[in-house]
Amino acid sequence: MVEKPKRVLALAPMPPEACAYALARYSRSPDSIRESLDWVRRHDSSRFLEHYYFQYGHASIADLGHLALCFEGVSELAATEIEDEPLWDGQAKSSRYQDFSRAPAVIPPELTPAQTQTYLRIAAQLLATYSRIHEAVSRLLAEKLPRPVDMPEDAYRRNLAARAYDASRYLLFLGVPTNVGQVTSIRTLEKQIRRLAVSEYAELRELAEEIRAALAAPPACAWYEGSPAEAVAPTLARFAEPDEYQRSVRERLREWARDHLPPPRGEALTAVDLIRPLNQEADAVATLLYPVTDRPFRELYELALEWSPARRREVLELAVAGRGERDELPRAFRSAPYAFDIVMDIGAWRDLHRHRRCHQYRQAFTDRLGYDVPPLVAEAGLQREYRDAIEAALAATAALPAPAAHYLLPFAMRSRFLFKMDFAEADYICRLRTGVKGHFSYRRIAWEMKLALEREEPELGRLIQATPPWIEDPLRR
Repeated sequence: MVEKPKRVLALAPMPPEACAYALARYSRSPDSIRESLDWVRRHDSSRFLEHYYFQYGHASIADLGHLALCFEGVSELAATEIEDEPLWDGQAKSSRYQDFSRAPAVIPPELTPAQTQTYLRIAAQLLATYSRIHEAVSRLLAEKLPRPVDMPEDAYRRNLAARAYDASRYLLFLGVPTNVGQVTSIRTLEKQIRRLAVSEYAELRELAEEIRAALAAPPACAWYEGSPAEAVAPTLARFAEPDEYQRSVRERLREWARDHLPPPRGEALTAVDLIRPLNQEADAVATLLYPVTDRPFRELYELALEWSPARRREVLELAVAGRGERDELPRAFRSAPYAFDIVMDIGAWRDLHRHRRCHQYRQAFTDRLGYDVPPLVAEAGLQREYRDAIEAALAATAALPAPAAHYLLPFAMRSRFLFKMDFAEADYICRLRTGVKGHFSYRRIAWEMKLALEREEPELGRLIQATPPWIEDPLRR
């Protein structure tokens, strides 16, 4: 009996650039994958990528090579920026169960020695209060929620601890350390390096250079002992330059908004405001201005509708001026039928930010929009201690330079975020994030998103199977 040839072949791990070269050649020749691999072993993958990807812009080639990177001891602020890629796979370390007394806060490079002392003093106060509140809320929950007879003791303790962390974590701040592991294509990593290199935060600019250095060196962690000490992605390390186009767009739009926008309308604060942009031109203008202002999206969109075509054209032309042949349009030109302008605390956003099948924009972190006291903190009688810790942090941020002051903002502080998505993604977020296992803060936001959809699209909104925030199961994780 003649054995059938294998139609599915698994490849062993390869250097990312060699993998991209092999699969690119495989798609462009009649050879088998084995023959293509033999060819690549005898030829220089760096020269191939340099020629076809970086010079001629054959971008799909760079999607064929993937690599894993880990970022250790970076700030929570940096983690959110690292993760801010639509085509990104990875996870950050959960803040639960971390002993922050052993890992000091990440110090923003912009701070002077005197400012650093203030920063570290307030950071220590926040973390000390965080620990005390967690202990007190844990005791409260143990009194309120006796262990069910069918629940093992260790599972019961884990669940209580997790619920207590849900309340105390709002005293964590953007400068606490975390780790991030990611797997991306070469193309996505190039975009990430270029974007981080023009960040307003010095830590992010430093990380861009550290990524390039890591790519130009052999891997820090090898799976196979004795594997060849080849550089991870040397061509990418040489050619990923700062995205000066995106930096210039940001600066031009910020200046234009400062000089041309009328005084704010001063509308009442709304947790979730759903807009269905029907005018694509006005939608693009409002979305371009959203991250460089502190205005609600609805206000910006309605202003853009009122403007003349010539005024809208001013903003659009600012966004494309100086665009090079390989520069992508700003993300603001990506649209979707539903735009959710959300005012929520940083902790809730940290979880919702993980949703990739939508377009996300944020305004600068701020202390202007206030904060809430978690119900369990108030129930434990620690509302005053909680508020004192946050107010001390806010007083310190006022004395620190922007944007480094953002590192000291507690997760409790509200900011403004714009999420654009289709109905399928809205259904997914509302269904998943209203579940009883979730944090109370983002559960409320996801529920408000469902209610907003029901008002706007009654027949679609009623299809979303979401759990109201008043339904709870504290011992379920």
